[in-house]
Amino acid sequence: MNNSSDFDSDSDSKLNKHPKAPTTEPVTGYNEPTINDSIIGSQSSYGMSRQSQNQRLTEEKSRSLITYNHLTYLLYVLSYFTAGLLWIVPIVMNYAKRHDADGTWLATHFDWQIKTFWYSIVWFVIGSVLIVFAVGGFAVGLTASSNNIAIGSVLLTGLGLLIIAFTLIWHIYRIVRGWIALTDNRPVP
Repeated sequence: MNNSSDFDSDSDSKLNKHPKAPTTEPVTGYNEPTINDSIIGSQSSYGMSRQSQNQRLTEEKSRSLITYNHLTYLLYVLSYFTAGLLWIVPIVMNYAKRHDADGTWLATHFDWQIKTFWYSIVWFVIGSVLIVFAVGGFAVGLTASSNNIAIGSVLLTGLGLLIIAFTLIWHIYRIVRGWIALTDNRPVP
């Protein structure tokens, strides 16, 4: 009996020393595309491979994007001291690097800043148009000697100024909230 068990262990060890013959089983971790995959989902499989690539950002690339986001937040803050002239720089920077962060928590910061920019612009323009319209109405009211038009124009100017003030406060809030989240290495909701 001992001889047979020794024989079995020897044969097992001999078999383990030799490589296995190739099998027809697929290798795990790699699925070869089929014809249906290439016809049906050629675009979606490209998007999935790009997304999975971006999910595995290297540590260096991640630090680079975090620094980049800190810079864009800083430029938004500095735009208040340059009469808004720097507003265009961070939005261009955000669009330039937005796709580098796809599929990661940093993508929320790029989207957050882009949405903040565009909503601020829209509301600022609405407030400005109301003010311009109201000033024109005020001038008409004064020349026509109509107190009702003048009072309505003053109220409309107040509404326009209120919208602009709200927009500025909202813009500062979004920049501060986003910057704090970036500093804590977490996504923006």
